[in-house]
Amino acid sequence: MDDYKKKLGNLASKIKNEVPQTPIQQVQPIKVLTVSADEEEARFNNWIPKGLKRRIKAYGARNDISQKDITIQALQNFLKEHGDQ
Repeated sequence: MDDYKKKLGNLASKIKNEVPQTPIQQVQPIKVLTVSADEEEARFNNWIPKGLKRRIKAYGARNDISQKDITIQALQNFLKEHGDQ
């Protein structure tokens, strides 16, 4: 029991004496939005497979691009391929 009290007492003194280390976060902006600034935005909400969502998130993280921009580019390319711009 005495050993436990010594350990507990030492822990309290360590906490009092040591300065807590605060982690530093680095914030980096994402790439510029692909839609022109003068075009008004509208909400677009739909369900997609989880695996596809995971792949989109991973691609965005690797290439520093938002999920929103990936979606916009994919839809624009789809419409361009199918002759509707």
